[in-house]
Amino acid sequence: MSLVRRSNVFDPFADFWDPFDGVFRSLVPSVAASADRDTSAFANARIDWKETPEAHVFKADLPGVKKEEVKVEVEDGNVLVISGERSKEKEDKNDKWHRVERSSGKFLRRFRLPENAKTDQVKAGLENGVLTVTVPKAEEKKPEVKAIEISG
Repeated sequence: MSLVRRSNVFDPFADFWDPFDGVFRSLVPSVAASADRDTSAFANARIDWKETPEAHVFKADLPGVKKEEVKVEVEDGNVLVISGERSKEKEDKNDKWHRVERSSGKFLRRFRLPENAKTDQVKAGLENGVLTVTVPKAEEKKPEVKAIEISG
């Protein structure tokens, strides 16, 4: 059973069991193995999204990724895109691998931002393997209240 999300836009049903998961894998094993490697690279870009009164804050664990290997963009006006590539470790022909669990490859995550996001003021920083993206929020417009004098 796989719980890998197929989309980076919020989906309330994303964590439900997929009855067709594995069907494709059994039909075309070589293509499925390739898809598993790609999914592994995508799945390892874990991202938290929290909302504070002032901003939307995204934190991504990207250990071993240099800032030159990461792109943070806003597309279509309100979609935050975090992408990059974790380089594969250089292999020496004399090395004997016993286990390979750290993934390499490309990752890409998209998040549809709410209307109150100031996409022209996005800031990003990478420190100690954690990418932090801050998207400020527009001030909430309070309705203008006008007192009406009652005659009579």
